[in-house]
Amino acid sequence: MIRVGIVARAAALRLGLRELLLGLPEIEVAAEAAQALDLPPVDVLILTMPASLADLPPEPPPVLLLTDDAERAAGLANLRVWGLLPLEASVEELSAALHALVEGLVVGSPVLVGRLVERPMQHAFEGAEEIIDPLTARERQVLQLAAEGLANKEIAARLQLSEHTVKFHLSSLYSKLGVSSRTEAVRTGTRQGWVIL
Repeated sequence: MIRVGIVARAAALRLGLRELLLGLPEIEVAAEAAQALDLPPVDVLILTMPASLADLPPEPPPVLLLTDDAERAAGLANLRVWGLLPLEASVEELSAALHALVEGLVVGSPVLVGRLVERPMQHAFEGAEEIIDPLTARERQVLQLAAEGLANKEIAARLQLSEHTVKFHLSSLYSKLGVSSRTEAVRTGTRQGWVIL
């Protein structure tokens, strides 16, 4: 069960989010408040205002920020695990984001997250090794498309490459990331901020 804390100044917004999440399996709204510091420990915090980022405890749980103001959400990149979705995110998007966040993944809407992932994240994950040799632009493209579930043949068509070249790029990025499967590569790429789910 994922214990969620909702932080919103407006009681109506807290109520609306609670009602949206109420029917989702494996998700429990454990607490809600106008400020993050007023909440007991939870697995994931949902914030509805970028200004709430300043009120987080020193070691916050994963944070999902719901906002349409990506410019004011830059503080998210300083967190270890975070997500960024628009206020009109669907119930399915909220559910997927909450599940990904408890797994340690960074998630978000590509439109909103674009600016945040252009620069490297400032905090490394606990226990994660720093990757010295960064991926090439083409390897990042291949990794992003692999994360979207495309097969090698589909990636090749999308990038106008041969399937053999796609396999070469995958092999190269596996080596650079120190992984042995597509799933591990996507997980590592997501944690480093190179993949947007």
